[in-house]
Amino acid sequence: MAGLSQKQLGIEAGLAPFVASTRINRYELGIHKVDYTFAICLAAMLHVPVAFLYAEDPELAQLILAFGRLPKRKRADLLALARALESGS
Repeated sequence: MAGLSQKQLGIEAGLAPFVASTRINRYELGIHKVDYTFAICLAAMLHVPVAFLYAEDPELAQLILAFGRLPKRKRADLLALARALESGS
C-alpha cells in the first residue's frame, strides 16, 4: 500500500538493515508479534492509525483507515452515523 519493500519499511521504522526484511516478514506472517512501541513506528511510516495494524476483520480495518484519514470535524459525523445505524434510526 505504501510502495515500500519489507526491508525499506523496516529500515524507515528503525530496524537495522540486516534484519529489517526478515523481521517485517515474520510480523506479517504472524510468526513474531510486534511490540506496541514498534507498531506505533510502523503506523507512522505507513500513515495509518495503529489500530489498523491490529484489526482482524478487513472491513473493520478499512473503517479504521477511513476514520483516521478524516478531519476531526468529519469524524464526529461518521460516529453519529454509526450510532444511528446501530440504533436502527
